[in-house]
Amino acid sequence: MNWIILIIAGLFEVAFAFCLGKAKTVTGSEVYWWYTGFVVTLTLSMILLVKATQTLPIGTAYAVWTGIGAIGTVLIGIFVFKEPATFLRMLFIATLIGSIIGLKVVSN
Repeated sequence: MNWIILIIAGLFEVAFAFCLGKAKTVTGSEVYWWYTGFVVTLTLSMILLVKATQTLPIGTAYAVWTGIGAIGTVLIGIFVFKEPATFLRMLFIATLIGSIIGLKVVSN
């Protein structure tokens, strides 16, 4: 169950990065809505990370959490913010995914 909580925490990390990205593309009062979304998703991500680390090894949990956030944020950058999807970026995302899976497999 705590692996599912950790994955959800990682997805909230992607959400707070997305909110930061959107906040810099808008003007006026809409900026405050995106910053509010940032604070809410950041808080939820941290609460869920703390919950997951009550039974999972902290090193593994933190690495998986940041990995999900990094991969998700890069993909959001590519698909939403039109950042380049070069071969090397995709290669390193693939190696990061392999590392996250490896950490999950070797953790008790």
